[in-house]
Amino acid sequence: MANTSPSVRRTALLASAVTALAALTACGTDGAATGAATGATTGGAAGTARQTPATGTPPGASASSPAGSGERSPSRAAPSDTAGSGAASARVDGRCHTSELRASVGRVDPGAGQRNFPVVLTNTSSRTCTVHGYPGAAFADSSGRQLGPDPRRAPGSPQTVTLAPGRSAWAGLSFTSPEVSGARAATPATLLVTPPDERHSLTVPWKGGKVPVGGTASTVTVTVLEAGTGP
Repeated sequence: MANTSPSVRRTALLASAVTALAALTACGTDGAATGAATGATTGGAAGTARQTPATGTPPGASASSPAGSGERSPSRAAPSDTAGSGAASARVDGRCHTSELRASVGRVDPGAGQRNFPVVLTNTSSRTCTVHGYPGAAFADSSGRQLGPDPRRAPGSPQTVTLAPGRSAWAGLSFTSPEVSGARAATPATLLVTPPDERHSLTVPWKGGKVPVGGTASTVTVTVLEAGTGP
């Protein structure tokens, strides 16, 4: 083995140390660079996902729509006040009272010895109300005294008739002509008409001539109210 001087050995050792240090530095730099690149890719994607606002556009909604607007379409919008006002104006407010009605007697409809008159009730108030069943009726003389018995109710099915302001309902008042039946007769001055479920009557001048007021053939009948002013 050749003898080497101390200075040569020191130089060789120093060169080896520098070479090893350079190799270690290079490896550390490559690992740091690789880790940094990997971390940037992963962390950036995760960061982007975490930064998406919670109030972002819902799936299927337009990007120009306000947040949450995709949950309601125009077809599911709340009804307008106009519709509610219409429903309120059509509301029925109980039965018609005597003070809200006008009574009249229509033209006679004669047939086979019978005399038939439509008795009409018209709503003169500003509200919608109802009538149901039979009206009351009675003939009276000029002093207000009743002539003959109360009319009998003809068979029928009572129904509720809704009367808007200005609308009418009618009932048929019928009897056999006294000239045919031979019943005792009188000529009334008025017909008293009482709306269903009311106590006060309406007075209508009677223009229908003689009516039966006594005897076995003096029956007068009245029918249930129905919509309109006559048959």
